[in-house]
Amino acid sequence: MFENLDALDAFEKKYEELGHRLCEPAVASDPEVCRDLLKEYRDIEPIVLTYRDYRKTLTDEKEAKEILNGENDRELHEMAEEELSAARAARETLSGKLKFLLLPKDPNDERNVIVEIRAGAGGEEAALFSAVLFRMYGMYAQTKNWQTEILNSNETELGGFREISFMITGKGAYSRLKYESGVHRVQRVPETEQQGRIHTSTATVAVLPEVDEVEVELDPKDLKIDTFRSSGAGGQHINKTSSAIRVTHLPTGMVVECQDERSQYKNKDRALKILRSRLYDRKQKEQDDKVAAERRSQVGTGDRSERIRTYNYPQSRVTDHRIGLTLYKLDDILDGSIDEIIDALTAADRAAKLQDMA
Repeated sequence: MFENLDALDAFEKKYEELGHRLCEPAVASDPEVCRDLLKEYRDIEPIVLTYRDYRKTLTDEKEAKEILNGENDRELHEMAEEELSAARAARETLSGKLKFLLLPKDPNDERNVIVEIRAGAGGEEAALFSAVLFRMYGMYAQTKNWQTEILNSNETELGGFREISFMITGKGAYSRLKYESGVHRVQRVPETEQQGRIHTSTATVAVLPEVDEVEVELDPKDLKIDTFRSSGAGGQHINKTSSAIRVTHLPTGMVVECQDERSQYKNKDRALKILRSRLYDRKQKEQDDKVAAERRSQVGTGDRSERIRTYNYPQSRVTDHRIGLTLYKLDDILDGSIDEIIDALTAADRAAKLQDMA
């Protein structure tokens, strides 16, 4: 039985108050206030409606028990036993649903994301694998009707990426991609290998929520901004003007470079966008570290030193090491069909959080 009924009563009271406020003329005439109240109302609504169904099962259960205790009629007893069994089953289902609905929501889930992919161990092969991952996330974004925009890239002569940063814009992008942060490992015969031997290479993925200027203020005194000429693979200059931007955040030592745009202003704007997201992400990690480690989900969303997944080409196998999931559909996954992995990670994360609640 769900025990925290007082909290649910408070949700119901708040829900009714919000409903009344939304009917007030003063609220209806203020779009911003109306939007905020409506969002809060809709966030609470699933909890309240489920609670009302749950409360009805308690009433049904009580009435069935009263019939069993007070009536001698055999037919009534049989009906009451069926009703009691059905009420108990419904109560258990709704209790689980309420626990899930009451799980703390990640405030970043609805945000756009900035994804950074960097080649790790493996030289040119790691850079080529970074390009494969970039393509995978780009194709996944297409299936969700999200927009992808490259913010910065450092391409190699063979078409790989030493590093690439890009934004994915779409509702719920962070909620779906937040588990992708970590070390991705590939096992395959490299295009650069003549002997046909299987090599292991890695690339690091970081998924950062996009943040507004208001959320992370940057003091100009904390920034060192340098300009330089954009260059492409092999060091060849793309243009003759110093449009590329390097921003150094002096307090943390973070360095962000952007050179994909011909406009110095656009490159600076992109660099500051990436810097804000990195600083926000860093602050979040510091806050998470203050929470007892045993109360954090086993899945995790940000340890970039953790090897999270292996892509094995000879066996057409993809294994996510955090939850022990193995799928033999490498081609589909690299073509952007990663929902099955993400759904499994989300379910494991929720299960871990429910266990913590218990």
